[in-house]
Amino acid sequence: MTFSVAVDCVVFGLAPDAVGGLQVALIERGVEPFRGRWALPGGFVLPGESIDEAARRELREEAGLSGVFLEQLYTFGEADRDPRGRVVSVAYYALVQPGRVKASTDARAAAWFAIAAVPRLAFDHHRILAKALERIQGKVRYVPIGFELLPAKFTLSQLQRMYETILQRPFDKRNFRKKILGTGLLTELDEVQQGVAHRAARLYRFDKRRYEQLSKSGFNFEI
Repeated sequence: MTFSVAVDCVVFGLAPDAVGGLQVALIERGVEPFRGRWALPGGFVLPGESIDEAARRELREEAGLSGVFLEQLYTFGEADRDPRGRVVSVAYYALVQPGRVKASTDARAAAWFAIAAVPRLAFDHHRILAKALERIQGKVRYVPIGFELLPAKFTLSQLQRMYETILQRPFDKRNFRKKILGTGLLTELDEVQQGVAHRAARLYRFDKRRYEQLSKSGFNFEI
């Protein structure tokens, strides 16, 4: 029996204005096994390549994504998870802003799917997806990773919807704004939304450098 190491990437994004909820990017496999089945972007680690390098390469080759937030999630090593032989997969999750995914290499297509409408997946990818969803729902409240899902400039309403979408619960508007502004991590911009039918809202930017400075001194981010 062969023994190989692979990587699989769970790519999360928000539907425009979060109306469609949290989404995951999937690729349609063009080769066996599971040809024609939807799956997470991923593949085998090449000789001389680190695990992280393999994950970023597979994201670039199979989904056309680069320069995105990427973090290691979990290792999946059940003996029967891949019909080609013994394959241990190191899973990652990525957070990206809304945009197009592009299929290449052995993928026939790439597309976004709402979490509630994910089709039957190849291998054990449903299990990997569930683990990644559990991870971001637990982490987003204590680490400001959710900002990776938003445009560089966003409104407070967009920010609140992002948290409500991931955590699947509503927040009181007044309390949420008081708490998030109280962190001192948002920079209010001298700009408002453009091209909206309703009253244009003020835009903000997340101050990542300030967060990194504060976190070194024990700053506690919590939503």
